[in-house]
Amino acid sequence: QLQLVESGGGLVQPGGSLRLSCVASGFSLDFHGIGWFRQAPGKEREGVACIRRSGSVTNYADSVKGRFTISRHNRKNTAYLQMNSLKPEDTAVYYCAAIRSPFACTVDGMNYWGKGTLVTVSS
Repeated sequence: QLQLVESGGGLVQPGGSLRLSCVASGFSLDFHGIGWFRQAPGKEREGVACIRRSGSVTNYADSVKGRFTISRHNRKNTAYLQMNSLKPEDTAVYYCAAIRSPFACTVDGMNYWGKGTLVTVSS
């Protein structure tokens, strides 16, 4: 069964940090680009960060640049999203997704999706 499972979400105070993990099973992340997306209540799903299949190119939404870092550990078949200096507006369900093509991550272009993990930033 092909699946992605996210973990690491939770409640954190503004200015705090969290690291999200995304473990793949049933397929290898080696040959996939990986994206992290988020969806806040009442809003559309948006891209947060993407690491291309090559592993050499990363892209970030302007709202998270300098605060979030995407990475991958192919031997563990796992991707990560390190989130620092969290803000209340970062509150959302965070999803990881994988794309077979070498292109950038887009909401409509991903091949596999996880079910999400909730991140709440509040004092």
